[in-house]
Amino acid sequence: MTLYQWFIFFLIVQVIHFAGTWKMYEAAGRKRWEAAVPVYNAYVLMKIINRPGWWVILLFVPIVNLIMFPVVWVELLRSFGKNTTTDTLLGIFTAGFYVYYVNYTQELNYVPDRSIVPQSKSGDTISSILFAIIVATIVHTYIMQPFTIPTSSLEKSLLVGDFLFVSKFHYGARTPKTAVAFPMVHDTIPILNIKSYTDWPQLPSFRFPGLEEISRNDIVVFNWPADTVRYFRDQHSVGIRKPVDKKSNYVKRCVGVPGDSLSIKDGIIHINGKVLQLPMRAEPQYSYEVTTNGSMLDPTYLLKELNITDQYYTGQNIYQFRALTETSVERLRNNPVVTDVKRIIATQGESNIFSGTSGWNLDNMGPIYIPEKGKTIAIDASSIRFYKKIIGEYEKNDLQINGNQIKINGKVATSYTFKQNYYWMMGDNRHNSEDSRYWGYVPEDHVVGKPVFVFMSWNQTASGLDKVRWDRVFTTVSGEGQRVSYLKHFLIALALYFGISYLVKKRREKRLNP
Repeated sequence: MTLYQWFIFFLIVQVIHFAGTWKMYEAAGRKRWEAAVPVYNAYVLMKIINRPGWWVILLFVPIVNLIMFPVVWVELLRSFGKNTTTDTLLGIFTAGFYVYYVNYTQELNYVPDRSIVPQSKSGDTISSILFAIIVATIVHTYIMQPFTIPTSSLEKSLLVGDFLFVSKFHYGARTPKTAVAFPMVHDTIPILNIKSYTDWPQLPSFRFPGLEEISRNDIVVFNWPADTVRYFRDQHSVGIRKPVDKKSNYVKRCVGVPGDSLSIKDGIIHINGKVLQLPMRAEPQYSYEVTTNGSMLDPTYLLKELNITDQYYTGQNIYQFRALTETSVERLRNNPVVTDVKRIIATQGESNIFSGTSGWNLDNMGPIYIPEKGKTIAIDASSIRFYKKIIGEYEKNDLQINGNQIKINGKVATSYTFKQNYYWMMGDNRHNSEDSRYWGYVPEDHVVGKPVFVFMSWNQTASGLDKVRWDRVFTTVSGEGQRVSYLKHFLIALALYFGISYLVKKRREKRLNP
């Protein structure tokens, strides 16, 4: 929906609210017109139901407002003596239209001093649960979101089974585009395995100011641009486009920022003509061919000493390994049965590589310009293949290509100015990562956040207490030097908190009961 469409929709909602509540406003001692003024009518409504004025903010927070609307309907009904379970259920399951019935057919006896304290244990429990859901939804949407690593594309930096906290505020939190969705889940409701959102209506989304810009080498969580499956857990249902904020979450390293010229030569990333310098914690991995003197490599040695699980023997004393770091390669070279270690470099062109340029593959491609907001580039029949998805899909233009002629929104175009920034994302596991080399640029509006903390790490191949990677628990994602766990600090702080809370409670009890 466009801003104009949303404005019309907003006005319609105001008319519906006025038509269904104006008599209640008057019965509560307010003026009829106060039910008609947008936003102000919500503030007055909070006064009528004896709730704080800041609740108005929650009514305009996407997703949170889906929880708040039923609460307000029920509170309004109770402010006029409609306290039964039937009244509550009718208020909720008629989407608030039971208020219309009460407004026009019932004697309106306003209860100005109604107690807002739940009158039963079940009511208190429900209120507590709703409050917890609202707070958690706000935190999940705008501050911090838990996230798990499902694949090995960033192996060594992030492991399969790492559980992360992803900051929404570092790069600036996005407001949701999807207005109606189940809170605190992504595209699928757990257990039920059904779609968690409706495609309509879609909100005009924007990003709050962030603490920092995305820098080269940052690890970033983003919505997968190429995701067209309907449900994340139903990979057979394809060809249905998701809203941006419901596309599958991916995590990769940003190796190219807006304005960069990127190329890959024999698997090595070059930015603006220079080799990309990776941070210390980044350990890129490549595929290797290892030749022995005729002796077999000991599988126990490969697993325990080099942590190699992905390998196979091709015959003629040759092994092929995937995802080897430089450290592992050096250890293999020092193995007495190894005579040669050679990195495997793709030489044949790949049809599924980004832009479909002849001869390009995952190890050799480019140069590629990474678009920057506000920058204008020349476009022609040769270069349009790099930017047609940006122009037509990401930036919502009507793009038509007829031979050598390019039309944008009905006009012949020889240049284009980008409306947002774009990024190039890749996994450190160079030969086992589906990334920008295959589906291209990541638009800025697809950026979710920055992983900042590993709060748990689970090794599914281990057993017992060894399943927990203790050295990774409570560690930061970014930073130089060796990874440091803050688990001990957390446990000490937790013990101090409970200890101080216990002492304060005892002192209060002693003061009240000397």
